[in-house]
Amino acid sequence: MTERERPMGPLPPGSTIGILGGGQLGRMLSLAAARLGLKCHIYDPAPAPPAAQVAAAHTAASYDDAEALLQFAWSVDAVTFEFENVPASTGAALAANAPVRPGPQAFAIAQDRVEEKAFLNGIGIGTAPWASVETETDLAAALAKTGAPGVLKTRRFGYDGKGQSRISDAGDLARAWEEIGGASAILEGFVAFQDEISVIAARGLDGQVVAYDPGRNEHRDGILHRTTVPAPVPRALTQQAVLMAGQILNALDYVGVIGVEFFCVGRDLLVNEIAPRVHNSGHWTQDACLIDQFEQHIRAVAGWPLGDGSRHSDAVMENLIGAEAEDWLRLSGEGQALHLYGKKEARAGRKMGHVTRLSPRG
Repeated sequence: MTERERPMGPLPPGSTIGILGGGQLGRMLSLAAARLGLKCHIYDPAPAPPAAQVAAAHTAASYDDAEALLQFAWSVDAVTFEFENVPASTGAALAANAPVRPGPQAFAIAQDRVEEKAFLNGIGIGTAPWASVETETDLAAALAKTGAPGVLKTRRFGYDGKGQSRISDAGDLARAWEEIGGASAILEGFVAFQDEISVIAARGLDGQVVAYDPGRNEHRDGILHRTTVPAPVPRALTQQAVLMAGQILNALDYVGVIGVEFFCVGRDLLVNEIAPRVHNSGHWTQDACLIDQFEQHIRAVAGWPLGDGSRHSDAVMENLIGAEAEDWLRLSGEGQALHLYGKKEARAGRKMGHVTRLSPRG
């Protein structure tokens, strides 16, 4: 296969978007693209990932397979991602042969918690107190800076509570260092926050920004359990959160959807983390908005105008973790919108689907 001739301007129906990663986010992106007459080509090492069930094509190859990446890039009109932990070499190989949206800067920052905190603080956005930790001997000084209690997190990788260890006092330092495997890390001080909210926002190729209403997030065992929209917090905070999400998008010259998580601390907001992709806390948009986060991301990547992000209903979205999805018959009943991800095996802690309940907009 040789490199294809790509259309100028917005990608017309019939064009192909390449998605790196074949999980549930890639699946829902593929379904959204199909509604617009666009095709998706999934790149994922697994032989039969959930996204491949609904996509036009699937390449099963490792993320360091240079030849497979080249053929993949040549076969599509633009490339995007369903997860942020893309090897730098993979992103570079793709960017050399196809338009990649969002660009590499966002991933370099989001992949490294120290870089992320430094970026946010550098553009005037507050975070929890933090300190970089490279060796075990750095821990005592880091704890003195952040205060106790805190949480030690690996700088790279780790999600849904993985790669983390809580620290109550100096006596926990050696144990915490061992639990994260002695990897380069960041120590974050705990914040006495009242709520955690998130904003799903998008930025187009032309710089247009559209944000969805913030939702309040509740977690269980480090995994998102429920998102409630609208977030029951003061309107001034939700307005501030939307403005801060737009500030981040513009600072990154970002194209696509981003998820930004915030801690509500009195009248202030601190950013917990950013995710350069469609986000679990935005799944409610599939049922409560005319244009959901997945279509919004496809629109941005394809160079289309962004859609209307306003919601027509209030919503409560709950993740289905592990065996919870086995109750699919009841969950498919009246008043509930059930979304299952096509995963064969239900394991503890594995996201198998979600369900959304709507009510009239308040």
